[in-house]
Amino acid sequence: MSIEDDVALLERVPTLRLLGEAALRMLAIGSEQRAVARGDRLFSEGDEADSGFVVQRGSLRIDNGAGAEITVGPGALIGELALVVGMRRPGSALALDNSTVIRISRSLFQRVLESDPAAARRLRDEFALRSSQIASDIVIAGAKLSS
Repeated sequence: MSIEDDVALLERVPTLRLLGEAALRMLAIGSEQRAVARGDRLFSEGDEADSGFVVQRGSLRIDNGAGAEITVGPGALIGELALVVGMRRPGSALALDNSTVIRISRSLFQRVLESDPAAARRLRDEFALRSSQIASDIVIAGAKLSS
C-alpha cells in the first residue's frame, strides 16, 4: 500500500482521525506493516505493549483475558491505550485470516503528539470525554443494581 492509502486507512480510525492529516501522514511514514498468518498470534496476554495496531487487511479475534472475545477487521485500532502508556497486554490477538496490520510504536506516537500540540489537545479532550462517560455509566449501573 502507498503512504496515501495508509493515511486514508488511519483516517478511518475515530481516535486517530482526531490528530489531523499532517499527524496521520507522519504516523503512516514512521509505522511498519506486519503480516500475520492465519492462526498466528499478533500478541499474547502479558506481552509488553509498546505499540498499537491498525488492521489493514484480514480479521483478528481479540480475547480480553476474561473470556470475552470480539472479531475486528480493517480499520480497527487494537491496543489504543498502549500508544500512550506502558503496560502489559491484557489479552491476546489471533489472526483468523491471513492479515496485515500497521504497527504504530508508542515512541512514534509520542513524537507525533509532541510535534503537534493541537493534535495532542484534541486527543486529551477525547480521552477525558470517554473517561467521564465511563464514570457516568458506572454510576447509572450502580444505581440500577441497588434499586
